[in-house]
Amino acid sequence: MDSLAGLVHGFSAAAQPEFLLYALFGVLVGTAVGVLPGIGPAMTLALLMPITYQLEPTAAIIVFAGIYYGGMYGGSTTSILLNTPGESASIVTALEGNLMAKAGRGAAALATAAIGSFVAGTIATMALTLAAPGLAEVAVRLGPVDYVAVMVVAFLTVGALLGASVLRGLAALGLGLIIGLVGVDGISGQSRYTFGLPVLGDGIDVVLVAVGLFAVGEGLYVASRLRHDPPELIKIGANRMSREDVGRSWPSWLRGTMIGFPIGTIPAGGADLATFLSYAAERKLAKGKRRAEFGNGAIEGVAGPEAANNAAAAGVLVPLLTLGLPTTATAAMMVAAFQRYQIAPGPQLFAENSALVWTLIASLYIGNVMLLVLNLPLVGIWVTILQIPRPYLYAGILLFAALGAFAVNFTPADVFLLLVIGLIGFFMRRYGYPVAPMVVGLILGPIFERQLRRALAIAEGDPLTLISSPFAVLVYAALVIIFVVSAWLRRRRSAASV
Repeated sequence: MDSLAGLVHGFSAAAQPEFLLYALFGVLVGTAVGVLPGIGPAMTLALLMPITYQLEPTAAIIVFAGIYYGGMYGGSTTSILLNTPGESASIVTALEGNLMAKAGRGAAALATAAIGSFVAGTIATMALTLAAPGLAEVAVRLGPVDYVAVMVVAFLTVGALLGASVLRGLAALGLGLIIGLVGVDGISGQSRYTFGLPVLGDGIDVVLVAVGLFAVGEGLYVASRLRHDPPELIKIGANRMSREDVGRSWPSWLRGTMIGFPIGTIPAGGADLATFLSYAAERKLAKGKRRAEFGNGAIEGVAGPEAANNAAAAGVLVPLLTLGLPTTATAAMMVAAFQRYQIAPGPQLFAENSALVWTLIASLYIGNVMLLVLNLPLVGIWVTILQIPRPYLYAGILLFAALGAFAVNFTPADVFLLLVIGLIGFFMRRYGYPVAPMVVGLILGPIFERQLRRALAIAEGDPLTLISSPFAVLVYAALVIIFVVSAWLRRRRSAASV
């Protein structure tokens, strides 16, 4: 009943004209950046974070949530019409969606992606509404030892699963943890890793790192790989979704939702893994003539993964809001946004900032409706965005990145630091090191250190205290299971791609 009352209060706040405009702005920007190849929600959040400091916390979080969901919607457009996913979670959509577009069924592919995203996003947000408060009540009872265990799982799974190489992912995570230690030790008051530079005395701001990695580094990397020729677009086509298409799609929408949401709630690869599992399930369940369509433009191969993509996006918010654990790059940016407003995502969030949380959840329902209304009739406009000359686009990104970095503390040193981090991000992408674990390590590293030192202080330095809690033992056992299952899924994925 408390959840229902909170949600009603959230709708009353989110339905205010001011917040509706912020939600509309967020979904518009999110869809636009999702459409553009190489520019994902994480980069957009990093770019916009410095210029949203003047907004009140609720308005800023609503904008960021709109960008988050909008980016998931928009990525299907380039996957279908350009065979170039706007973000990694849309890679599977390109397999069948682009073939449908080449066969003159681009409109049907875009429609099933948009409607499937709406259905999955709405159902998954309902699940978030029901699951998050209960999980928060459980999380309140966790002690330092339990939090250490949960964060170890988050570190290892994010580092190992986000990227093609486990070692490279863990190396990126370690780099983020080291950067998180720069500055003044909160307990002893001693400076650490500052090299005597005053600019590092207060630590390296997470916004600088995020903008440097996602905007500067990613922008340089994508721009370096772009060809001078404009992208070759496939015409949308006039064939809309037929009654048969709807009949074939709705079971896939539901199955994708059932797969995506649970995968999103655990640190096991996020939407990328969910879309692959959904596609594999649809292909295995197809019979006869419909099975033969896979590899030639099967509509189920678009409907299921797109539903799983958006359901996982809502699932990611469960550990983010209740435990403060980001399991994707975009979720890490959401945590950074909370922290900029001195709000700590975690067990106390529902008790201390319940109005903000329920307004955020209500805005997800509203944003889903906005996205459906915007994506179906305005798909031609999103396609037009793809015609923006790439040199202008990435030059604009670098300009906004520099302005945003300067706006953090209004010091030129931050712009220089941004360039250094951007070059690090470029070479990480160039040599296959994922940047998401680095950001997660930077954000969670100080929290992990604080909980670890607290747990050891209580136990008078006994390291065995880290496995003294039944909850911690259960979490470590789950970690082993996650790695065994993920190794099996990677082997399945490799076999399927051969």
